[in-house]
Amino acid sequence: MGRDTLPQRRRRAREIALQLIYELDLRAGLTPEEAFAAYPFEAEPPEVAEYAKALVWAAFRRTDELDEILREHIVGWRTERMVAVDRAAIRIALCEGILERTVPVAVAISEAVELTKTFGTVESSRFVNGVLGRIVRSLDAVGDETADE
Repeated sequence: MGRDTLPQRRRRAREIALQLIYELDLRAGLTPEEAFAAYPFEAEPPEVAEYAKALVWAAFRRTDELDEILREHIVGWRTERMVAVDRAAIRIALCEGILERTVPVAVAISEAVELTKTFGTVESSRFVNGVLGRIVRSLDAVGDETADE
């Protein structure tokens, strides 16, 4: 991959994670280990593979929690009706920016939007940005209320 930077490696890891989370979402009963075994990780730098796997595991372990956050903030939609790529990108952003706190929230949102521009539908990036923005505003409001007490 030449001289790539951490942001480039992280973006590549997110692309891989998106594909694997998408696959896990659509193929009931598939485990992360099975998905990893089928992916050609040998073509990727070790830090890319490691971060991608960490994202997949985080989203897989916390799927119920992530989907509950989504259900609370999506008006008029069921998570099952969402475009699977959008759902996967939102799960990654929520894991990275809010639950695991491995990157700033703004970075997590920006990366999710970029992922959906590449892999999603024409409307995906606007939808994902709106949903994540609503979630972050809601969490900020809860944090403000807690700080006031």
